[in-house]
Amino acid sequence: MKLSVDRERCCGAGMCALTAPEVFDQDGEDGRVLLRDPQPPHRHHAAAREAAAICPAAAITVIEARQT
Repeated sequence: MKLSVDRERCCGAGMCALTAPEVFDQDGEDGRVLLRDPQPPHRHHAAAREAAAICPAAAITVIEARQT
C-alpha cells in the first residue's frame, strides 16, 4: 500500500489523524493533513483505508500494491 495526500484539498477536519494516528497527523499551523508514513506497515492498512474513506475532502489517495 502507498498513500498520498493532497494538502491543498484538505479541509483540516482531522478525521484521518483520529482514525489512523500512526499514519496521519495534522499540521500545527494550518490544521491540514501531514502524511507520517506513505508506506505504512500492514497492521495500519485497515485504519489508513478507513481514514481515506471518511475524509470529507477526499484528500487521501490509497494505492493498493498488486499481488503477483
